[in-house]
Amino acid sequence: MKLQDLDIIVTAPPPPGWGGQYWILVKVTTDTGITGWGECYASSVGPEAMRPVITDVFERHMLGENPENIELMFRRAYSAGFTQRPDLTVMGAFSGLEIACWDILGKDRDRPVHALIGGRMNDKLRAYSYLNPLPHHDLTDFWSSPEMAAESATDLVARGYTAVKFDPAGPYTKRGGHMPAMSDISQSIAFCKAIRDAVGDKADLLFGTHGQFTTAGAIRLGQAIEPYRPLWFEEPIPPDNYIEMAKVAQAVRIPVSTGERLCTKAEFGAVLQSGAATILQPALGRAGGIWEMKKVAAMAEAFNAQMAPHLYAGPIEWAANIQLGLSIPNLLMVETIETPFHSALIRNSIKIEDGFVLPPKGAGLGIDVDEDLARANPFTGTGLHLEMQESPCDYVNGNFFAGGAPLKPVE
Repeated sequence: MKLQDLDIIVTAPPPPGWGGQYWILVKVTTDTGITGWGECYASSVGPEAMRPVITDVFERHMLGENPENIELMFRRAYSAGFTQRPDLTVMGAFSGLEIACWDILGKDRDRPVHALIGGRMNDKLRAYSYLNPLPHHDLTDFWSSPEMAAESATDLVARGYTAVKFDPAGPYTKRGGHMPAMSDISQSIAFCKAIRDAVGDKADLLFGTHGQFTTAGAIRLGQAIEPYRPLWFEEPIPPDNYIEMAKVAQAVRIPVSTGERLCTKAEFGAVLQSGAATILQPALGRAGGIWEMKKVAAMAEAFNAQMAPHLYAGPIEWAANIQLGLSIPNLLMVETIETPFHSALIRNSIKIEDGFVLPPKGAGLGIDVDEDLARANPFTGTGLHLEMQESPCDYVNGNFFAGGAPLKPVE
């Protein structure tokens, strides 16, 4: 069996666009007619620029290869061009293709992917979800309303979720780390208080940031929200500075989590060695794929750290996260995005029940992709999957951050 054909589909979820402005899906077919699906969570260049990158990675390192040879193909891509270091764009392309290889292998053997990477460790996976507006909420007002956030959290808990994520701490900008405005700290406290009062001890609070603070600023904010006992303080400073992030972890009595923007065991290993975080959040469509993150999970286990695969993408990356999560002993939880479009794109082949993801029943990734639906929703915009704000933190008038993927980039 050899890898033979590649097709790339760029799909845009309908407004309001939970999961990003677009999803880059790859369809890989073998010479025996087996099709595998993957998803490339790469966002540093636009999707039309990613198409030739994905094609080049496939044709240069994978075309004609047996899909079993994951390690060989990874080393080819990782070493290409005398590199042998994490390359976000190349690894983003390879990750989606690697996921597709596992889907092929599982289908060829009529077994789920987790059965091929160590077997089932977990019978179901604890899930968490981002707080998004309920139907009666105003889409703009929601992001600065602790009361609406508390209502959304109450709704998730009523549906069985035991962890809720939110990020009220102001903008993430192209300027790097900043000191939070006092208004951002006050709003963060108000959100934590309202949500904790609403859910009590029925759910963990997951406090999200996007690497937007200086070390000192992150410590100020983290210490301010400590009384509300968040389960994690996510990516409090820019993700490339592990030593400084470790200072935050030492100064704040909230576990630090990071990983959605990291790739390969080289970067995750540095996080573990530095003590920067005890919860790792890889995005499998960016980080190197299923096998590479299986290695990271083993490394994390040695450091007594846990895995919480990140999801701000489509349901194919979600399916890969789930297969990894089913196979590892140190899984904390998996992120979920419940929208009709996510479900329809995989024909409802993954189920969430009482706040837990159930193992898919099919072979490979266990999903049934609606290819016609994917093609019927092409991306026609010009933005990137996610956008960062150009203007700096506003210390006079306060800040506004719209969660999720705004229909237009914030300028």
